[in-house]
Order: sequence, then structure tokens, then C-alpha cells
Amino acid sequence: MEGQKQPHPNFSAMGVGQNVEGLPSQLWIKFQKQSVFAEFTPFIVSLASGRLELETFCKYIAQDVYFLRAFVQAYDMAEDCADDDDAKAGICYLRNWALEEMKMYDLSMKEWGVDLAKESSPNPVTLKYTDFLVATASGKFEGVKDPAKIATPFEKIKLAAYTLGAMTPCMRLYAFLGKKLQSCLDPAETSHPYKKWIDGYASESFEAVAVQTEEMLDKLSISLTGEELKVVERLYHQALNLLIEFLSAQPIVHRTVVPFARMQEPAERHLVIFSDFDLTCTRFDSSAILAEISILIAPKANPSGPENPIVPENPIVPENPIAPENPIVPENPIARKSSADLRNSWDVISRQYTEEHEQCIESIMPSEIVETFNHKGLCKALERFSDFEKQANARVIESGVLKGLDLEGIKRAGERLLLQDGCVGFFQQLVKKKEELNADIHILSYCWCGDLIRSAFSSGNNFIKREQRPKKATNKLQDSPR
Repeated sequence: MEGQKQPHPNFSAMGVGQNVEGLPSQLWIKFQKQSVFAEFTPFIVSLASGRLELETFCKYIAQDVYFLRAFVQAYDMAEDCADDDDAKAGICYLRNWALEEMKMYDLSMKEWGVDLAKESSPNPVTLKYTDFLVATASGKFEGVKDPAKIATPFEKIKLAAYTLGAMTPCMRLYAFLGKKLQSCLDPAETSHPYKKWIDGYASESFEAVAVQTEEMLDKLSISLTGEELKVVERLYHQALNLLIEFLSAQPIVHRTVVPFARMQEPAERHLVIFSDFDLTCTRFDSSAILAEISILIAPKANPSGPENPIVPENPIVPENPIAPENPIVPENPIARKSSADLRNSWDVISRQYTEEHEQCIESIMPSEIVETFNHKGLCKALERFSDFEKQANARVIESGVLKGLDLEGIKRAGERLLLQDGCVGFFQQLVKKKEELNADIHILSYCWCGDLIRSAFSSGNNFIKREQRPKKATNKLQDSPR
């Protein structure tokens, strides 16, 4: 299509499909999942809410200035390595943008009565990125020949590409965060203290600079080999991790509840990691899988009528039988319903659960925007939700839909459960680093059977401690919210 960017010619050498537009796009797609660790740092969450202390924000800006200074220095070095006027002009434009950004920071801080020139020196986390960037631009990193021997035009272009590879993820991540945060703000909101910062990174002008940085990386890397593209990928990933570490290290005064936080020192902290099982680890609700198995193993029709009594292998016979030829046959609760009856029962239960779940959520949600955290109100809401779950679980038990499942059947169900992408790898990494992290790992589920969970992770992933469970899965569901 006219005007559409063509795939990088060496993508196949990196194992990349030909449907990707360019090298920066492919790298962002590959590593974008890690952006969640930046999005939910205490610093970004507090900034988005407007509760971030001004002192903390000013300290962040002071540290970010060192990033920009390193950018200017790296752009200078990359411009020297560029081989044509267009590339030099493009890099010069990006360098001038960084200089203007520094001036804008200075003006903004003066509006708040802060003199950036008097702020402290770069902290260790800031230096990790700035030193990394300058070292990359100088060719002083693993996989590159002695910088003193980089003389040919091609070697210089390659070094310029490596430098842009270490800068591009910062631009893309900030553009991503700006748009994310702006989408969370009320468009009519004018009093948010950091609205200007958010709008700046969400703006079309910043997006244009981010795109130009990506296009420059694409231009400089067009002649790189597959192995050299892997070096760019490694630098891109390292830069992204260092920026996330930088955002995570920003000091927060008030306590902030976030799903992800920076790693604590293992010697000082004991981590307890909890994960939900159903629909967090799994792609589908495990109770539906268990119900399906129970339905499949049930008889097709009800054979317990008077013409076909169910006789066990060893019928119970009274000591003084009145009619020895008619042994007493105990009731077989498993065979009381056919598979069709069980499926109808499960459909009714599922439909009722969905309808009542929506009603319950609607009834406990506040009708107006909550200005302050209401702990008592939250506890009452959770109690009501727990009561709803208890009633739903009781209906499952009373229906008898799951009766007849034995331990082996449950294990087979677990083995067939589909897990979310990356789930097993995540826990494998945790287990490998369990002692190093000083961490305990727990997986929670409203399903009563730990054997189901263990079998779902049975491919050599023995990170779930075995607990004593009944041999038969005919007890009851745990009365806790799903």
C-alpha cells in the first residue's frame, strides 16, 4: 500500500513475522507487557490521582533533567556517527527537542518556586540509566569492539543505531503513560495539579517526537544483520527496565495501594505472594470444567426406575431377612440424575448466578463518586458479596451436579485446564528465585480441591505445597468470594 512502511528486511533473522511495520514497533509489541510495572508504580498512581506531594514531583523533575542531559549528550554522539545529512538533521532535531524540554522544565519549576539548579545530584537509580546510555553511545558495552577501533562509516552507523535503541523505549513509554493517565481524568477537570504534565506526554506533539525517534532507529538499523538487531533488542529491553526502575524508585510519603510495586530488599522484607487461580491463572472457570466432566460421566438416561434397580456387587442383607430373595439395595445418589438432567440443572445454576451476580454488584456499588476511602462501607459490601457466594455455592451442593467426581477425574480436569499466557513461566521464575527473594507463594481458589490446582501445574512445576484433602470431591465449596 502506498505510504505504508515496509517490514524491516532482517526481521526474519530475529524470528519476527513479516506483518510488523518496523523494528521499534516490533520491539514495543514484544515488551509492552512490562509497561504495567511502570503504570502501577506508587509514583504514577499517586500522580494520576492528584495526591502526589509537590515535593516528590519536584524531586522527580530534578532527576528527570539528568535523563534529558544524557539524551542531549547521546544525540550529539549519535549525530557524529550518522552518515548522511538527513540522518544528521533528524538527530539534531531530537537533540534540540531535549534542550527545549529542559527549558520548559525549568520554567515550570520556577512557577512552583523551585530552582532546579539548586537541586541535588543524580541519585543511584538515575545514574544507572544515564551511565548506561552514555556508555552505549560511546560503544563501551558488551558485544561491541573497542571504541577506539570504530572507524568505518558502517561501524559508526551501527553505533548510532545502538544509541537510538537505548533511547527509543523511554519516548514510547512516556507517550503510553501520558495517554493512559489522560484517559483516567475527567475532561472537565481543571484543578488537577499535574494535568499539564499528563497532557504534555499525551499530546500529539510528543507523540510526533516519539514517532520520529522510532523512525530514526528504523532508518539507522536498516542495514544491520540479525545478530546486530538482537543487540538493539537487548539494549531496548535494558533501557525499558531501567526506566521502570527509575519510576519505581521515586519516594512516596503517603501509603499507596497498588497491584505492583518495586522489589524490596530480601534481607529486610519477607514477601508473601498471592495469586487467584480461576480466570487469573486459567482462561476458563474451573467449576465449569468440573461440571462438564460430571455431566459426561453421568448415565445418558435414568436407569434407577423400578424395572432396572441398581444392585451393588455386595448387597447388604439383614441378619434375619424376611425375604432373602429380595436383598436391601442402598440408594445410589450418583445415579439419581441423568446427564441431561445434570446439564439442565447446571445451566439453570449458571444463569441464576450470572443474573444475581450482576444484581449484587449493582446493589453494593455506590451511586455517587466516593471522595474518601470508606473502610466500613467496603467491609459491609464484601460481607454482602460473601453471603451471595455462600448462597450460590449452596445451590451447587444441593443440586448434586458435582457428585460422582473422584480424585482421578479431578486431576484429569486440571491437566486439561488452559492457563493464561506467561502464567507458568511467571511461577517458574518465582520458584527459581524463591530463596533469593525470601518469598512464599500461595495460589487461591474458591474451588475446594487443591488437587485440581496441582494437576493444572503438573508439568514439572512443583511449587504448590500438598495439603491433606478428602479422597472424594463431594464435600463443599469454600465460602469465599470468587
